[in-house]
Order: sequence, then C-alpha cells, then structure tokens
Amino acid sequence: MSGLEKEQAEKNKVKKALIQGNNDIAQIYAQNAIRKGQERLNLLRLASRIDAVASRIQTAVTMRSVTNNMAHVVRGMDKAMETMNLEKITMVMDKFEEQFEDLESSTNYYETVSNDMNAVSQPQDQVDQLMSQIADEAGLELKHKIGDTVVDATPSLPTTEAPNEEDKLSERLRALRN
Repeated sequence: MSGLEKEQAEKNKVKKALIQGNNDIAQIYAQNAIRKGQERLNLLRLASRIDAVASRIQTAVTMRSVTNNMAHVVRGMDKAMETMNLEKITMVMDKFEEQFEDLESSTNYYETVSNDMNAVSQPQDQVDQLMSQIADEAGLELKHKIGDTVVDATPSLPTTEAPNEEDKLSERLRALRN
C-alpha cells in the first residue's frame, strides 16, 4: 500500500467516525492521515536529498575532470607562449574559457538543487481543517469544542424531508382517529 493510499484510508476512517458521531476517534484518524501525508512528503524530501548528494558527487567528478583538463591547457599555454604563436595561444584560451563556462554552469545547477530542504510540522489547525473537509464531503454538520461546551457531529438532514415526514405522520394520525 502506497503512502497516498494509506493517507486516503485514514481519511475514510475519519469520515466513518464522524458519521458515527465519534469526534475523538475522528481526530485521532485525522492526525494519522496527516502523519501519513507528512511521511510521504518526507520520503520525497529524502529522495531529493539523495539526488542532491548524487549531484554533488557528480560535481566532484566533473571538477576533477575539469582540473585535469585545466592542467593540460596550462601546459599547452606554456608551450604556446614559448613559441609566441598567436594561433595556438588563441586556441588554448578558447579551450580554457569553454571549460571554465562548463564548470560554472555545473556548479550553479548543483547549488540550486541542494537549497530546497526544509522540514514541515503538523499543527492542530491542519487536523481541524481535514476533519471539517471530510465532514463537508460526507454531508455532516461538524461542531467543535468551544470553551467547555462540546457538541457532537450529527448528520444534517435536508429541510424538505423533515416536514414531509411530519405531514405523513400527521395524516396517519388523523386517519387513525377517524
């Protein structure tokens, strides 16, 4: 079962508990759902960090390669300077600039990848928001603890059905009296 499926299963448990009027149990399930969502995000962050480490290793390998190439370029510059051949000096300088640009672009890319690593917390307002959202989806009226008063979650009945049922019962009562 994937992290998303586990999170959805916990949300379904919240809905069931709200329908049954068990706010405390629904709150526990809502906390579990948020925790499962956070676990999924944390695993994605971990994967991102692993990718960042792999990128840094790749940068180190690239740097080593560039360093070796630079050493060859410097030797080439020394030879070109000895002969004072402008054509060779220009070719060596072009190669030097090209390798320097490659190094700079690689370094900038790897730095931006590794800058997005922050932890996220799980505050109570997220739990309340999730419970309200699931209650809305289930057609329930959810009452929260306000001060010392506690009101349970109760299914909200459409206003058109309640009078019809009362009318039917009133008609039956009249029929029985006659």
